Amino acid sequence: MNPSIAGLFLDYSARKLREMTGLVETCLAKLSDEQVWEREAAHENTIANLILHLCGNTRQWIMHGVAEQTDVRERDAEFGTASGFTKAELLALFQSTIAEAVAVLEALPHERLTDRTDPQQRGEVFVLEAIYQVVGHVQQHTGQIILLTKQMCQRDLDLTIPRPR
Repeated sequence: MNPSIAGLFLDYSARKLREMTGLVETCLAKLSDEQVWEREAAHENTIANLILHLCGNTRQWIMHGVAEQTDVRERDAEFGTASGFTKAELLALFQSTIAEAVAVLEALPHERLTDRTDPQQRGEVFVLEAIYQVVGHVQQHTGQIILLTKQMCQRDLDLTIPRPR
């Protein structure tokens, strides 16, 4: 059996989103409810704000842009919220958002990858580009969550190959 490029792309995209979810889960397990809202300066994002942002962005680009659901994103609230969620609530929101996005990818007919969509009303992109944007965006901010967690815990998290220190 020779897999299609479209199938490989969708499978890999879903796998990367699941992988990033696992990394966020690991980070949040090491932090307190207070730490997820900590920031050193007003211009920095909290881990909580990054999670809210990833959920809003994923919902807008995948559920709205790809699955054609209603756009419910409130971007300013993603960064303007300063409390109100526990780390368990944030994790549940992130897990459910990513699970919903993965379900969209797994059910997506391959021929839809070349359809056009305009999730942010800023210009059309191919559905393939919308998916690629989300996977990269989730990876980018997951890296920031990892870095912030390392700084707060003051140690390496051994997320890849454990090594002696």
